[in-house]
Amino acid sequence: MNTLDALTTRRSVRSYRSDPVPKDALDRIIEAGTYAPTGMGRQSPIIIAITDQKVRNELSALNAKIMGSDGDPFYGAPAVLVVLARKDVPTHVYDGSLVMGNLMNAAHELGIASCWIHRAKEEFELPEGRALLQGLGIDADAYEGIGHCILGYADGAEPEPKPRKEDYVYRIA
Repeated sequence: MNTLDALTTRRSVRSYRSDPVPKDALDRIIEAGTYAPTGMGRQSPIIIAITDQKVRNELSALNAKIMGSDGDPFYGAPAVLVVLARKDVPTHVYDGSLVMGNLMNAAHELGIASCWIHRAKEEFELPEGRALLQGLGIDADAYEGIGHCILGYADGAEPEPKPRKEDYVYRIA
């Protein structure tokens, strides 16, 4: 699959099998995330790779609590890549968003399904999220959660794309 095919065929998946993502595929996806463009090359984002099911389930429960739900907002995905970025870098939200895009597109190219799950900002402002960061030696005050890239194998067919809206592009020639 070439890059343009990957970009135009990737879809967000919201139902996953429990099969783990192979470590070599996970490592390649993470590496692709580290090559996302960042403002002035500052590399403000960090990625936390979670494959431990206990920690994954705790994070999912925290995310669900913020959302006001008791379901699994990670849709059964066995792996979660959390992207955070340094708050003191003016482009940190954009930088982290580009990392998320690279992660999801790389996953698709490797046959791994993905979806961006929100509420990372709120999670890592809570004591439980801050404790997770501090346990990894990360200054919880320095980083803001950008998103969760959930990963796994789709349980069923990937969704069909929605038609592109007519006024998506304006040209000045």
